[in-house]
Amino acid sequence: MKKNIVLIGMPASGKSTVGVILAKVLGMDFIDADLVIQKKTGKLLSEIIADKGVDGFIQTENEINSQIEAENAVIATGGSAVYGKEEMEHLGKDGIIFYLKVAFEELSERLGNIKERGVVVREGQTLKDLYDERVVLYEKYADATIDEQGKNVEQIVIDVAAKWQEMS
Repeated sequence: MKKNIVLIGMPASGKSTVGVILAKVLGMDFIDADLVIQKKTGKLLSEIIADKGVDGFIQTENEINSQIEAENAVIATGGSAVYGKEEMEHLGKDGIIFYLKVAFEELSERLGNIKERGVVVREGQTLKDLYDERVVLYEKYADATIDEQGKNVEQIVIDVAAKWQEMS
């Protein structure tokens, strides 16, 4: 039986917000993978990106997330976690992976300036490029997709909880 819920999706898809509420509703622990990375490295994500570049950050994220050991937890990953094959396989071993899907137009409104938000984006890459590149990976790793279209946080939490109980 899979013991964890793993949330993947674009930045601003609500992984952390949904994750915290979901953990409370289901009586589970909550782990924010971005905070785990910051704690282990002693640096902000933006500092890691500035020091190591995008590829170095992705490598660091992959290494640290591959070591997360959790049971009965909701794990909210960073939007770029899907670039790390090892971390996704590791998290999927003990967890059901949910892709929180947001339409591009909605995401664009929520995100605003992607540089200020600390989104892992390569030089010259637009938000649309990033979206198109990542959606394929989110769909590849997801055990289930929750379409957020027209839903508030509460409805998304209910959808994930119901699907998790059905699948676990």
